[in-house]
Amino acid sequence: MSEAPQLLEFQTSDGLTLRADGFGDPTAPPVLLQHGGGQTRHAWGGTARALADAGWFGIALDLRGHGDSDWSSAGDYAFQRFGQDTVEVAAQLTRPPALVGASLGGLAGLLANAIAPAPPGSHLVLVDVTPSMNAAGVDTIKSFMADRIDEGFGSLEEAADAVARYLPHRPRPKDVSGLEKNLRLREDGRWRWHWDPGFMRREGPEGSPIEPDALKQAARGLTVPTLLVRGRMSELVEEAHAQEFLELVPHAEYVDVSGAGHMVAGDRNDAFTEAVTSFLSTG
Repeated sequence: MSEAPQLLEFQTSDGLTLRADGFGDPTAPPVLLQHGGGQTRHAWGGTARALADAGWFGIALDLRGHGDSDWSSAGDYAFQRFGQDTVEVAAQLTRPPALVGASLGGLAGLLANAIAPAPPGSHLVLVDVTPSMNAAGVDTIKSFMADRIDEGFGSLEEAADAVARYLPHRPRPKDVSGLEKNLRLREDGRWRWHWDPGFMRREGPEGSPIEPDALKQAARGLTVPTLLVRGRMSELVEEAHAQEFLELVPHAEYVDVSGAGHMVAGDRNDAFTEAVTSFLSTG
């Protein structure tokens, strides 16, 4: 599919506008794709197009405070707020979407099912996130996100070097222009990540101390078809965490993607997309 995505907008109950790219036929069954903390909707480009080719309407959303979505002037970046946003975005679609979320986006989908009186989505796909996670891995992610939060980078090459150090298993691209989707050139000539620094300055939703018991309770309450996708090299979700989740959600399916770390869709987009499209088609 070569058509340019459709720009979509959704409103939240606290007055923010969340922006998304829509891929495919808007009348087709929707799939709402929510990225991890510090990422943008562009993390889903390949998957959203593949879903569109398979007969779905792929919606890649910028979460509040990220990408082209509004920042919260009140600094409201609590886990529950992201869950509430998921409920509200889903309600603005013509039918309940399949919810696919990586890391923070996955927690938002999980909590949305606990917040809403009825499941807001038809399916739930959690990408490398579970109620219990590796504390050291959480700290690694938080450290990377907090690094250069104020000073930024002098060039895209400098930013690419930082990413390469953080993701040593992933080849450093020779063409670094793709980083322009995640960074913005500011008036002082420095490149900074395209998300609100306030996202990290409170609790840091990508690694804040949300009570695992609350997430476990949300998991136990899941009734929709559920898939957990783990990156086999994940620094965040260990096999034991995945097995604990499967005990909490006995009807859940599980895919362990070799050659992938926490950012499964970025590391092995082919295997990830195949797993998701297969699940949505049969789940």
